[in-house]
Amino acid sequence: MHTETARDYKLAPVQFSRLTKRGVLLGLSAPQLIALTLALLTLVSALYSAGASGVAWSSPLWGAAALTAVIPLGGRKLVEWVPVTTKWMLRAARGQLTYRRRIIRPRPVGTLALPGDAASLREWHDPESGAVMIHDPHQQTITAIIGIAHPAFALVDPGEQHRRVQGWGRVLAGACRSGRIARVQVNERTLPDSGTGLAEWWDRHGTDDDSWAANTYRDLIERAGPAGERHATTISVALDLNAAARQVRSNGGGMRGAAAVLRQEMTVLSGALRAADLIVGGWLTASELASALRTAYDPAVGVDLERHPDVGRDLATAGPVAVTETWDRLRTDTAFHAVLWISEWPRSQVYPGFLAPLVFTNGVLRTIALHYLPVRADQAARDIRKKKTELISDAHQRRRIGQIEDASATAEYGDVLQQEADLTAGHGVLRVTGLISVTAPTVDELDAAVAAIEQAAIQASCEVRRLVGQQAQAFTAAALPLCRSV
Repeated sequence: MHTETARDYKLAPVQFSRLTKRGVLLGLSAPQLIALTLALLTLVSALYSAGASGVAWSSPLWGAAALTAVIPLGGRKLVEWVPVTTKWMLRAARGQLTYRRRIIRPRPVGTLALPGDAASLREWHDPESGAVMIHDPHQQTITAIIGIAHPAFALVDPGEQHRRVQGWGRVLAGACRSGRIARVQVNERTLPDSGTGLAEWWDRHGTDDDSWAANTYRDLIERAGPAGERHATTISVALDLNAAARQVRSNGGGMRGAAAVLRQEMTVLSGALRAADLIVGGWLTASELASALRTAYDPAVGVDLERHPDVGRDLATAGPVAVTETWDRLRTDTAFHAVLWISEWPRSQVYPGFLAPLVFTNGVLRTIALHYLPVRADQAARDIRKKKTELISDAHQRRRIGQIEDASATAEYGDVLQQEADLTAGHGVLRVTGLISVTAPTVDELDAAVAAIEQAAIQASCEVRRLVGQQAQAFTAAALPLCRSV
């Protein structure tokens, strides 16, 4: 009886689908096909117009185009760097790599004091729930953020872990079935600790009788408290206003109608989180969101804000004073930042706690952001059919030209079949993007922290890549709980 119970509650491993690397034709991406087409057209034109001599003098043109299509650099082909570098050069020419807050000229009322494309975000205070909602007029979304706490997952038995994993799966499945959720973002961040938590615990539970043990504990708390760190987790849910247009109109329209529809999703999400044994801390108010935004750009002030909860809680001034973006890092008020992208999830089967090396990295200020994009069942079925057709067509084309079948293509086809089986069984389909924002006070400490995160990612069977040419936008998506995209 005991053996059967242990087998029933055995924690099952899971496996992620591989990142799709299939191109437009024969594994070639669109920029590669364009470059090779230009090279071929140049070669043929020179051959027909001037013969062999024309091929010779035009070789720098068609040769350079062909080489840029096949030579790799930093995980991409040279031709695939052209859009990235071009956009970067245009932004540099327009002066969009730096941001300085205009102190004399205030921001319009109701907008967030954030740089870049996040400057258009607007705040809406919901009187019924007390939460602050962030409206994105360009993406047509409205977002609410909830703070949660979770008991120690790694310390419970496998049966309890399995039950919690199933509960979190039901939370994500509910987001897929809703049809109105544009994005769900989970942020797990480390913050400098002021030591007030340890001091309050000592005041409540300690025995300060002036003994040697009491004095030792008190001195240890005074020294170690400010040097520690604490973890904070938030879940953001963004409502798609286009998908929920009918419900918004039925609730009065405008921002009031959108807030009413979002409150319905908030109620459902809160119940699902409680059913998953997550401790719901309440939906973030304007002052709490202001503190989160302020400490993201200015982490050095976090300890002072924790010690003085009545200071720095205005959302209209919570943004940075200055931001300077370089090719592979970002500098804000008192810190340097670098954003890493989880480009490869574990290819082999892993257990649900596989991210523990990243989550429990000590001595590094970082934010792990997981973006879940729910896909409607009908759209997911169409995407799967399209992928199957393209994979079968590519395999047939490779056999026709005598190219050896690649094992990665076979594995990708197996992933598509597994997704189709899961969708048929009633499960939801989500697209998951993982970002890691690393923060340090100096460039040298930032490089050391990034190296530590990269090593932790290897232990978690993941592959991370440092994003370049888009650090400002990536930082907004990774460090801020606003459901922004990269």
